[in-house]
Amino acid sequence: MASLKEVKGRINSIQSTLKITSAMKMVASAKLHKAQAAIESMLPYERRLHRMLTNFLGAGLTVESPFIVNHDVKKIAIVVFASNSSLCGGFNANVIRHLNELVEKYGKEVGRENLLIYPVGRKVADAVKKMKGLKPMGDYQHMSGKPNYKEAAELATELMERFLNGEIQRVELLYNHFKSTSTQVLTHETYLPIDLSGEVGEARADGADTPSMNADYIIEPSAGKIVERLLPQVLCMKIYTVLLDTNAAEHAARTMAMQIATDNANDLIQELTLIYNKSRQQAITNELLDIVGGSMA
Repeated sequence: MASLKEVKGRINSIQSTLKITSAMKMVASAKLHKAQAAIESMLPYERRLHRMLTNFLGAGLTVESPFIVNHDVKKIAIVVFASNSSLCGGFNANVIRHLNELVEKYGKEVGRENLLIYPVGRKVADAVKKMKGLKPMGDYQHMSGKPNYKEAAELATELMERFLNGEIQRVELLYNHFKSTSTQVLTHETYLPIDLSGEVGEARADGADTPSMNADYIIEPSAGKIVERLLPQVLCMKIYTVLLDTNAAEHAARTMAMQIATDNANDLIQELTLIYNKSRQQAITNELLDIVGGSMA
């Protein structure tokens, strides 16, 4: 059995850790409220903009856009969103594990040398550097810490230009979607080419939006001009929304991780305190027995 001094030292050490995890939880919770407000304000706008586009294209109009054309896939770009720091549970590990699965899957289809990885966040960037035959397509760590529309639009513009130039034929997004403080959903979806046909008239599974209705649009100057202007905006807005979504999910994951760590520290302190009290009681009892035994000798 450990001595009283050792048990007391462990209690003091865990209490110090408890203060750290509790403070980190408070900081993450404060950041979460701000990030949650940002994504809850932006997500309905982005979804409504996208739905307006799908309704527009589903209103019996014939329009063409290079962003909705499917090509023979020779090169695939994967944009992966994670965080710059750890201590957020399985937030980063889940993304990296699924990225490895995608690399294995697409590597068999087009070859690993034809996979372009855009890592947003230091953790996933470090993981990509360790993957054989892959390297990051730039440094986007700063975007993970402080999302802003300008940098998101620049990344979206680069992806669109590469797609239009034929350098890549498909773009995939991989990120954690913020559903609630306790739930982050790992999401994988196709960014380019845009598939608008399957989304017209669909309602969201969580009931947050209503099914689309056919609308009678008055178009000026032309359907082609409107699509030409609207599609790039939708694509830029999508990257920015995913950045905000990932940021909120990260802070939610860290809040939960620090809450669990704090609870575990409290439980451990209670167990060690019980052991300490029992050991102390036993030591006092032994001393009393020695005193009594000495007086009777």
